Amino acid sequence: MVSIEIDNRIYQVPEGGNLLQACLSLGLDLPYFCWHPAMGSVGACRQCAVIQYHDRHDEVEGDQRDEQGRLVMSCMTPVSEGMRISIDAKNAQDFRSDVIELLMTNHPHDCPVCEEGGECHLQDMTEMSGYTQRKYRGKKRTHRNQYLGPFINHEMNRCIACYRCVRYYQDYAGGHDLEVMAAHNHVYFGRHEDGVLENEFSGNLVEVCPTGVFTDRTLSQHYARKWDLQTAPSICVHCAQGCNTSPGERYGTLRRVVNRYNSKVNGYFLCDRGRFGYGFVNRQDRVTHAQCLSETDADSVRETLSRGETREALLNAIGSEKRLLGVGSPRASLEANFALREMVGAENFYSGLSRKQQGLQQSIIDILRTRPVRVPDLAEVERADAVLILGEDVMNTSPRLALSLRQTAHIAGEKIADELRIPHWQDAAVREALQSGKTPIYIASIARTRIDDIAAQTYQDHPQAIAQLGFAIANAIDSNAPFPDQLTDVQQQLAQDIAGVLTSAKNPLVISGTGCQSLAVIEAAANVATALSGRADSANATRLFYCLAESNSMGLGLLTSEGQDDDSLERVIERLESDQTDTLVVLENDLFRRIGADQVERILNSGKQLVMLDQLKNELALRADLLLPVATFAEAEGTLVNSSGRAQRSFAVYQPKDDVRGSWEWISDMITLRQGDEQSRWEHLDEVTQSCADAVAALAPIVDAAPAADYRIQGMKIGRQPHRYSGRTAMLADQNVSEPKQPVDEDSALAFTMEGFPGEKPAALTPFYWSPGWNSNQSVHKFQQEINGPLKGGDPGVRLIEPDESAELAVAQWFDATEDQQEGQGDWLLLPAYHIFGSEELSAQSEPIAERASVPYVTLRADSANSLGVQTGDGLQLWIGEQAVSLEVQVSDDCPGGALLVAAGLPKTAHLPFLSRINALKDSSWTRRPEASVFLSDKKVES
Repeated sequence: MVSIEIDNRIYQVPEGGNLLQACLSLGLDLPYFCWHPAMGSVGACRQCAVIQYHDRHDEVEGDQRDEQGRLVMSCMTPVSEGMRISIDAKNAQDFRSDVIELLMTNHPHDCPVCEEGGECHLQDMTEMSGYTQRKYRGKKRTHRNQYLGPFINHEMNRCIACYRCVRYYQDYAGGHDLEVMAAHNHVYFGRHEDGVLENEFSGNLVEVCPTGVFTDRTLSQHYARKWDLQTAPSICVHCAQGCNTSPGERYGTLRRVVNRYNSKVNGYFLCDRGRFGYGFVNRQDRVTHAQCLSETDADSVRETLSRGETREALLNAIGSEKRLLGVGSPRASLEANFALREMVGAENFYSGLSRKQQGLQQSIIDILRTRPVRVPDLAEVERADAVLILGEDVMNTSPRLALSLRQTAHIAGEKIADELRIPHWQDAAVREALQSGKTPIYIASIARTRIDDIAAQTYQDHPQAIAQLGFAIANAIDSNAPFPDQLTDVQQQLAQDIAGVLTSAKNPLVISGTGCQSLAVIEAAANVATALSGRADSANATRLFYCLAESNSMGLGLLTSEGQDDDSLERVIERLESDQTDTLVVLENDLFRRIGADQVERILNSGKQLVMLDQLKNELALRADLLLPVATFAEAEGTLVNSSGRAQRSFAVYQPKDDVRGSWEWISDMITLRQGDEQSRWEHLDEVTQSCADAVAALAPIVDAAPAADYRIQGMKIGRQPHRYSGRTAMLADQNVSEPKQPVDEDSALAFTMEGFPGEKPAALTPFYWSPGWNSNQSVHKFQQEINGPLKGGDPGVRLIEPDESAELAVAQWFDATEDQQEGQGDWLLLPAYHIFGSEELSAQSEPIAERASVPYVTLRADSANSLGVQTGDGLQLWIGEQAVSLEVQVSDDCPGGALLVAAGLPKTAHLPFLSRINALKDSSWTRRPEASVFLSDKKVES
């Protein structure tokens, strides 16, 4: 720490930072535009000017105090001991005001109609600088706007040329199709032509841009001002990363999702799937009333039930005399899964996964709980100095992790900068020093990935070859690790090279996951991490990160880890066909996406009643005897556990409509109906959470994920609505002239109102970021302990998995270098290719995401296509047992030999048994789409 003087007050600030960062960390107000906490300083906008005084000591004349000072850009000025500056000096204020005046010469006067109005950083900084009246009356230059796809609107006339957008898009996110063109007064930020922004993180431009150049196109369709949105702390449900979000609601519809800062999980940014995948919440065909299946002479039709009829149907299906089986879900909350487990009994509760998926998930959890490894948060990922990615296409299975890996690639630049004495926050200088160098990142995957450009070396092959490479790397690090058979010379040399780099690294990181469906790959990654942890110079457990499939995969795995040995869907089928079971209860899980249609038909034809709780009318829901409408993430509280083992609480943004209720509430009522005892009913979510923590040791800390519902600050709850929320007395005047009573939330410390404690709140209960003078998302620094640091009071969530660093484990446990067992006797190995847009079930129901999704396809190498007599655009039948699926062909060398690479998670492909051997035939009845073309960069097929 060093002492500096700011406007005649002494402050202690961290050494090594810049003045702007120091001032903001101290809570002082200082305008800026081009600086961003995640991207460092370039000194382009000149808005953060301050006066620096240079006092000097003379042996003859004594201390000479500088009263004049000079202007310096605070973002480019390092702090030093004894420094004296002024933010409020008139010269500094006038300079900042003049800069704003120059920026405003071309900026339009459209704040009342600009979608950024009310949360605009330019508005905030203009007010802060004191510039309140425009003097320029000349002609303004204008630009033509571009179509940038279904996510982003473009209004180039509002640009102030801060360069944030291209710095973020190109330097931070790795995009290439957003550029700066022209010069001086005609500088233009956009694409070379109209078209969809290709980068998977383009939506962050909405929050990065300090003006209204880039705005949320999905919000435009049902626009509301920031101050009119009711928000709540939430968790993204579209992958297992658990990014923190702030969804906003108005008039009972979800209007947008923005980032909610968490230094451990997602920092300042979201992927586009997490930001724009919320559309499924607002779908018109959502399940809003209980329905039953009624057999008529014509066909099976669904009938909507009243609440009384629903009660009778439930009594008939799950009454006390009924024998139940329960199927959980990795996309349902811990509380919902636990409630179902309690209702049917632990011995009758099943995970809702196929036997293979369940085995992969459970193996990962066992490894993380018993090995001397640490699951890193994303902040730790970005500090790794060597990375091995084994078998995982992280851009498509865990996108936010991929963005962090792009920052990892620049760590080598910081080492060079240290040698040259360049501060790390000098962004342009650090990148210039790095040149073409990069942190050693090695990627072994089935096909090319979207982050191959940051890799020191890549390797593409089928999963078994990737596993062999992993086992060889572990053996090269520690000779006690098993050595694989049939290793090629190329694999052997590559293994030696990678092992050498990982061994010499101080913070090595190993990444794998369920993406390639291979247990051998998962175990090989564990061997590599174990070998690294056993090094004599290893002071800490090696970082090992496994990408899981869904938002609560880890939580469900921990819940079922202490249950029966086989809780797969295949076991459910066996029991339904052999046991005296009466009713199957399925929780938020479309089984047609988990197992083959023929297996699901066995469940449906077993003669048992099927009770389904779900949000959407998926294929299984339409076949259920009784369908109950459940709340989405925006309408219910719950706890999710991310891939890092961090339990986080998500809160309802608004109350559900019609008969929609939280899954745990439905199940609580079912328990009451079964037992005929109101005392057995859970009244509040906290009771379910506590019961879960008491019953499952691995989940005991989840009660600390967020404050309980009875939490108060000075006797007050925390309002979900900003203090400027408008229209409360008039919003429903068309229905009733009397203002209705505000809903009461008994399951959280949040209130569905603007009334509440106005001061500092726990991070887990902060619904939105706002501070006086800071209306935009840039106000987040007011909530941080320091810039880029944890939130005040600590980041939300609690870790459930910590490393076991006992010496015995570090040297004793190895997985044998075995091969995966491949089912089937066909000629072709079926491999998955995941897509950030389309492969995830819920976001695929959002129209903007669906617009970016791929059509179902199968990729073959040219020699494979020739042997089958097909070419790009043809149809190919994939035979799984006696069932055939026809897919469009794309021919590419980006596929291992003897394999079929299939777009995974799409409507026709979600259930396919990947890593099985199947047969394939040309589909002679296939109709080619006009001008079908292939985009290998993101493995999409479009017309």
